[in-house]
Amino acid sequence: MYKIAVIGDRDSVLAFKALGLDVFFTETGEEARAVMHRLMQEAYAVIYLTEDLAEPLHAEIARCKDIAVPAVILIPGKTGSLGVAEAALQSAVERAVGADIS
Repeated sequence: MYKIAVIGDRDSVLAFKALGLDVFFTETGEEARAVMHRLMQEAYAVIYLTEDLAEPLHAEIARCKDIAVPAVILIPGKTGSLGVAEAALQSAVERAVGADIS
């Protein structure tokens, strides 16, 4: 059975633990990279990742775009949205539809 993980700083992702998701607290890109590599080898179908960790993990996120599992979904962190998740969603829609629909 597949699982769902959330990676980010404690303040941003602690609430997801109450929903029964597997939560991994990381403060740096290197910590997040190590966790991400481990989760990609395990039975995780969805990995939520805070936007502030997206830039250091750009290569890992790009690799996940070409495979079905795991799906990496960016979420805002404690400082609010950085616009990274919105841009990633726009790009995914453009790839799926074949045109910019905004």
